[in-house]
Amino acid sequence: MKGLVPKKIFFTKGVGTHRDELHSFERSLRDAGIERCNLVQVSSIFPPNCKMISKTQGLKELVSGAITFCVMSRCCSNEPKRLLAASVGCALPADQRSYGYISEHHAFGQTEKQAGDYAEDLAAAMLASTLGIDFDVDESWDAKKKFFKISGKIVRTRNVTQSTIVKNSSYTTVIAAAVYIF
Repeated sequence: MKGLVPKKIFFTKGVGTHRDELHSFERSLRDAGIERCNLVQVSSIFPPNCKMISKTQGLKELVSGAITFCVMSRCCSNEPKRLLAASVGCALPADQRSYGYISEHHAFGQTEKQAGDYAEDLAAAMLASTLGIDFDVDESWDAKKKFFKISGKIVRTRNVTQSTIVKNSSYTTVIAAAVYIF
């Protein structure tokens, strides 16, 4: 058996609040549109020849109750005024027959932009290391991004990020996910 390789992928995000932590997580899944699936979290490979589709298109292809694989980032708190962020970053190689990377990052105290840039940076750094691109990990993202583009080996990076501030003492959960379609 060769293995199960996804043909499509889409990105989604959500936020949910409730007095119970589990219910706040379910509400974040509902906000993201993936609550009706049995989610299985997997590690961080963007499959070769996998087509990136829109969230709208991806949600139409989901089957209620199906085992659905995803890379997910999740952050939760019930501390009032706490800033939460969950992000999934993605880096794709120029050669679509090669695999890319998806990273998950969650943090307290980071804005949506900060968390998104960091997740994107993580994915790009993982891909760069497998492609033999040498760089200083302490450089800023912009410096690395310029170098990645010059190398011609990384074609595209992106992220999907959800952040929010906890409003009261109820639990708040933020999620970001890359969802695979077979």
